[in-house]
Amino acid sequence: MRAVVVEEPGGPEVLRLREWPDPEPGPGELVVDIDFSGVNFMDTGTRVGFGLAGGMPLVPGVEGAGRVTAVGEGVDGFAVGDRVAWVHVYGSYAERIAVPADRVVPVPDDIPSDIAAATMMQGLTAHHFVTESAPLAEGESALVHSAAGGVGRMVTQLLKLRGVRVIGLVSREEKVPLAKAAGADEVLVSSGGDFVDRVRDLTGGEGVHAVFDGGGASTFWASAEVLRRVGTLVYYGPLIGDIPTVRMFDLPKSIKVTYAVFADHIHSRELLLRHSADLFDKIREGALHIDVTARYPLGEAERAHRDIESRRTSGKLLIDPRR
Repeated sequence: MRAVVVEEPGGPEVLRLREWPDPEPGPGELVVDIDFSGVNFMDTGTRVGFGLAGGMPLVPGVEGAGRVTAVGEGVDGFAVGDRVAWVHVYGSYAERIAVPADRVVPVPDDIPSDIAAATMMQGLTAHHFVTESAPLAEGESALVHSAAGGVGRMVTQLLKLRGVRVIGLVSREEKVPLAKAAGADEVLVSSGGDFVDRVRDLTGGEGVHAVFDGGGASTFWASAEVLRRVGTLVYYGPLIGDIPTVRMFDLPKSIKVTYAVFADHIHSRELLLRHSADLFDKIREGALHIDVTARYPLGEAERAHRDIESRRTSGKLLIDPRR
């Protein structure tokens, strides 16, 4: 089969299309022909060797959707021909993949494969943020960084479903309409930490109840400053810039800081099924819109990485291994 392979850490140019062994299902696994694979900032970290337990060469990509072609020993509840999606399984930049069945969810007939693939990593992350990390109530307020991006737009939509006032941050003026379309009540243009005074003005000097910050170290302390007392900073940007060093006494106003690790917030099959089912329900009802903005052939993974790292993209980027 064809797969995108990383043979040594480096820039997007190390993503190379190669012939790769076809997977066989081991015990507890499914083999899936991939319709679409998601592109995430996590993949750029994999490419440079961040957090890898194993070595290289490897096939990056951790989410996708497709159709089951083989079922391994001991797997119940899935059959050849089933449409499925998965998350947090390396090897997704390929024509097919062997996935542990406990990482797989069924895809409803009325959810297209591209939407299913685009929902898994970013959708489950956003869903956990607003239901577990910072479960805000109606009438409370939040600041959402990168509000025109994939996670930011989902966080904004899910917060608005809870009745939360959302102030969105975007890096460029042309992204303002995208954040507005996701439901942001106000949108500020900022490329660094220069938003503090404007957020305070918008909140009458009180600050927001929560900040969802995927911007990296350059915005960490500014995000902390715009929180009201005992507010929550949901930080998920360690692959962008330096990781901030925090001393407990430096945190202002008794704020809480949570660092989101995907394996922690979707840590059981029951949670995976429950969160994904709720997301699919919201998509079906029209309450959550998943915006796929680009689809790349398998051989153009390098371009996909250059685009996502440019910070000029919005919405979700997908790879189509069938092209």
